[in-house]
Amino acid sequence: MVFVTFPDPVTVDLGNYVRLGLEGPELSSADAGRGLLLLDGSWRLAARMEPFYRQVPVRTLPVIRTAYPRKSSLFADPEAGLATVEALYAAFRILGRPTTGLLDHYRWKDTFLALNCGTLNVERGTSGGRGLWYVES
Repeated sequence: MVFVTFPDPVTVDLGNYVRLGLEGPELSSADAGRGLLLLDGSWRLAARMEPFYRQVPVRTLPVIRTAYPRKSSLFADPEAGLATVEALYAAFRILGRPTTGLLDHYRWKDTFLALNCGTLNVERGTSGGRGLWYVES
């Protein structure tokens, strides 16, 4: 797992990566052999980061409900928006990657898993991760 702070450049070839976003084909097991680029920040900052990674194909997640209690006084949160850790967990489940421990410190873990147990085919208490490019603000 590598963390890069925006606007520092990512110096590794992202040619075999997919980027989580709100538009694009749905992420699937067919993407399992590819790296995962996850942009983390406010919606405003994510919009500023996105042009730097346009060359990375976008994949979207299926409909998943957030447990994170979002409220923005500046922007309407997209209905499909998730907390970063929720998106990461969902992506890892879809890609067949280990999730053990990933949600261990997430305050709304139990609610998130309960809301999405059918969609993500998970049981309460499962959660971890590896092999990720993670860009944060």
